[in-house]
Amino acid sequence: MKHSRIAVMAAVAVVAAIPLAGCTESDRVVHGSSVTVAVSGTLTSLNANSSYGRASALDADVAYLTGSSFAYVDGSYQLIEDTSFGTAEITAEDPLTVRYTIADGVNWSDGVPVTPADLLLAWAANSGALDSPDVDVEQYVDPETGRLGELPEGTVYFDGAVGRGLELATQTPQLGDDGRSLFVHYDTFTPGWRTALAPGLPAHIVASRALGMPLRADDAAETADPDGTLAGTAVAALSTAITDADADALTPIADVWNSGFDLTGTAPDPELLVASGPYRVSEVGDGRVTLTVNPAYRGSRAPTIETIVLETVEDPAELVRRVRDGEVDIATPAPDAQLAAELSGIPGVSVAAGSESTFEHLDLQFADSKSGLFSDVRVREAFLHVVPRQQILEELVTPVQADASLLDSFVLRPGAPGYEDAVADNGSDAYRTTDVDAARELLAEAGVPSPEVCILFDPADARRVATFELIQASASRAGFRVTDCSRGDWSSLLGVAGAYDAALFAWDTTRLGPGAVAAVFRSDSTIANLNHFADPEADALVDTVTGTDDQDAQVAALTELDGILWKAAYGVPLYAHPTLTVVSDRVEGVTRSPLARGVLWDAWAWTPATATEPPEG
Repeated sequence: MKHSRIAVMAAVAVVAAIPLAGCTESDRVVHGSSVTVAVSGTLTSLNANSSYGRASALDADVAYLTGSSFAYVDGSYQLIEDTSFGTAEITAEDPLTVRYTIADGVNWSDGVPVTPADLLLAWAANSGALDSPDVDVEQYVDPETGRLGELPEGTVYFDGAVGRGLELATQTPQLGDDGRSLFVHYDTFTPGWRTALAPGLPAHIVASRALGMPLRADDAAETADPDGTLAGTAVAALSTAITDADADALTPIADVWNSGFDLTGTAPDPELLVASGPYRVSEVGDGRVTLTVNPAYRGSRAPTIETIVLETVEDPAELVRRVRDGEVDIATPAPDAQLAAELSGIPGVSVAAGSESTFEHLDLQFADSKSGLFSDVRVREAFLHVVPRQQILEELVTPVQADASLLDSFVLRPGAPGYEDAVADNGSDAYRTTDVDAARELLAEAGVPSPEVCILFDPADARRVATFELIQASASRAGFRVTDCSRGDWSSLLGVAGAYDAALFAWDTTRLGPGAVAAVFRSDSTIANLNHFADPEADALVDTVTGTDDQDAQVAALTELDGILWKAAYGVPLYAHPTLTVVSDRVEGVTRSPLARGVLWDAWAWTPATATEPPEG
């Protein structure tokens, strides 16, 4: 079993393209320009795809700005194909075969070309196809740090991000004759094929460290491998190890991939800081990650700001001070009405409230609930009729986001294609306000006038505690006895039979793509079908969503699925999580995506407000 975290997404994307570009660092960058962004958490690993790396959102942010891919999602749920990095195209339908081709002139920041071997390594790491069978790694994970420790000798195990599409590519990919392509065969169609594969860690660095292959002619040389021979040899050895499934070579390769790029408190080896994207990490330490323009980058995301400093600021009072003193230019603090007011009072600073695609919701157990009563749809419907959705929104969200509205879809997000049409006809209007009389009638019909409902939630989350209390008070009017199943380890109980009746938590819907709808709603899913929902018609619709990348077909299926979920009294979506975005007037062009990367989604587009003309070159 893979040691991994689950993230779920049911957003629909459409495809646009940005053209092949030849921008260089001197074309756009304003020399000496710098922006400081306040962030939470710390940089723990340069590998954002391992279990340890995935535990920190900052790791993913840094990987995004220092990496490249065939496509990425913009702030309007649009999938943008980056042809300046390369192209992804279907060459066969059965099985689905995709040719990923890297554009000419794409290099790592150390000058080594990005090659199909980098893609092949990403496939090996994130597909699990070459792992030793029947490896239970949980016992080797350090409970203190979450890092994967030393595995038994001879074990091949890549601690990768299984669940994003490559696990469906169980056949070893083939290298193209052109030296720039990799052919990947998927066992079944995956709508996320454009984003499933991207270079993560540099193959030449991994091969050098895992296989003991130097990248310098001698230890004293100041220029590493000027003609590329040593790097090419290392990359070829790694490619052979993967294509031949050579366990002796794959074991150390996997070990380096798993933990060789983790940060351990000391300054990272500069050799590890190679990048393929618009920025590269130039310094890490003292709660700061400094990103500087990658001089080797030639893509279409060429930045203007020369330096971006990501500085960890957890304390709200300290954030206010730093923004007031001009030490922070951009911040996205946890939403709080008082904090927003303080920040809004600082001259030259704008504060905008918004929402993100992570959303709060209440799930009801269809089978094996604690009381055993929610297997009856009438009891589920009765309970949903007394969940005070509007009151929850007005008391807990609108003080921060005045224009916040109820979320009325399980599978589509506000602003995404199809949302407005779906919520107009999916049955959500029956639960926009409470209806005590309807709840009592349904309970009487079911023969359970005073059912107990135990709700699982995080007791350390003040907003969820308040939500629980509002539900408890409202539901009592219809005869429900709502009890507290909260626990500090609440997430480990999700889906556990007999542990609770309803669960109050959030879904992060920004990471996996539309194919993840199957993980949540398909009857036979063992990944994230946490409330044991099962419906053959819903399964067919899920298969439609995951069996095409046609936007219209996906939206139509998701809209129909939404109606089934409301009719089945699946639960209730409550609201999209509110956000605050703080921007100094010293920087322009800052926008915020509702998806995972937030304000950083297009950091290359930021410009200094007092920008001077960049030098010619």
